[in-house]
Amino acid sequence: MAATNTGAGFDLSRFESFAKCAPIALVIAALLWSCSSSTDSTIAVTHVTVIDATGSPPQSHITVLIKGQNIAALGPSSAVGIPSQAHIVDGTGKFLIPALADMHVHLTGSGEPAGSREFIVPLLLANGITTVRDMGGYLESLVPLRQDIEKGKRLGPQIFFAGPYLDGNPPSFQPSLVVTNRQEAADAIHTLVPRGVDFIKVQSILSREAYFAIADICRRERLTFVGHVPDRVTAAEASDAGQKSIEHLTDVLRACSSDEPRLMREQLETGSHTQTPAQSHVRQLAWQRELLQSFSDQQAAALIAKFARNQTWQVPTLILLRNVAFATPQNNPVNDPDTKYIPRSLLQKWLAVRNQLITNADAEEFAVRAGLLQKSMQVVAKMQSFGVLIMAGTDTGAPFLFPGSALHDELALLVQAALTPMQALQAATKSPADFLGKSKTQGTIEPGKSADLLLLDANPLEDIRKTRKIRALILHGKLLDRSALDDLLAIEMKFAGSN
Repeated sequence: MAATNTGAGFDLSRFESFAKCAPIALVIAALLWSCSSSTDSTIAVTHVTVIDATGSPPQSHITVLIKGQNIAALGPSSAVGIPSQAHIVDGTGKFLIPALADMHVHLTGSGEPAGSREFIVPLLLANGITTVRDMGGYLESLVPLRQDIEKGKRLGPQIFFAGPYLDGNPPSFQPSLVVTNRQEAADAIHTLVPRGVDFIKVQSILSREAYFAIADICRRERLTFVGHVPDRVTAAEASDAGQKSIEHLTDVLRACSSDEPRLMREQLETGSHTQTPAQSHVRQLAWQRELLQSFSDQQAAALIAKFARNQTWQVPTLILLRNVAFATPQNNPVNDPDTKYIPRSLLQKWLAVRNQLITNADAEEFAVRAGLLQKSMQVVAKMQSFGVLIMAGTDTGAPFLFPGSALHDELALLVQAALTPMQALQAATKSPADFLGKSKTQGTIEPGKSADLLLLDANPLEDIRKTRKIRALILHGKLLDRSALDDLLAIEMKFAGSN
């Protein structure tokens, strides 16, 4: 990429003395702000191929003019006037897409030594992600992090969050607010809303009484609720209750069974305290086998049609299913090159989880897991063909879901599941904006919208994996070129090696 009016990438050694006496977050901030353009500058990306994510065909030889934080104009390079003071980026042979959104992350969930500010957030930016939906985390960290980003005190993605989960007793994860009845549901919701949450997150252990109380209160007060389908609720009931998004396809395969009521009863009995761990394991495997064997195309079609009618969004997190829930020796992320960006202490915890998933299973169980992953991808394909609304998310924060790069893996899996590259791209751009009610300001490349853009060296519509070929990120009108992103990754690798 040729560019004028810009300095070269920064040598990491220039920051070594500063790094010895300052937190790494400050080092990163100094690096990125030094490599970016000022907030009131004008950028012109010229002669680029624009993939605007509206579904329209790519447009070649386009100039995109950016003023401040917004797209001011775009059109044929021969027709768009460029101000004399503009910072020109030559996009010849390159492709411009909207920056990406990961619609399922946990910024406070990894237990990394210095927190998500110094680990997850920079890796998201380095991978072209400028919007995230935090699906359960500590407000004590999320609120100030979002404020710092909004006030321009640090670079980071736009964050939407739920705060603590609403779950039964005992809850599945922390942080959680225990809800067992309508009064506790009201108390929990009215505690969270004043703290600025964007939606309410429901979890798997909720009772039917608690779940439907949450749904009723959210409907009456026009609040969005999202999350898991609780074990005691069917996916069809959750859709009818107004749950706006279902994560990880929770209990969707169960709802596609020809014998869902029996499978539901057996699922609730799986955790019996009278069983040994070995007995529970055998029972769970048998249950999963029945889940596959009783799959009904007719039941699946009825459920998916309901999702489409009710506009129940799906965030399949196929990368979570592949790497964790349905882990097999064939899908092994342990040697992924991105392990170098994971703090050593955290990586050891991830390895312990992986070893437990693999060493406690045999060939028969791996075959069942592979079947569950394949069936899940087939269901996603059916959803797409029925017009169900789909978004890309990863569950970043869970083991071996590498912050940032996991979203690119998710896009590839969505294409493998039969989405077109354009549909997969929209699942991480236009669709998140639609879901969040931000379609007027973000999600596609159009005049007046936010200048959150990704310049690629290759065409992602020919191969969705080319979303990884990032030449530059434009974040709210600030240009972070390849040198800046590389220096950021170098700092992250150094941080991971020392923690």
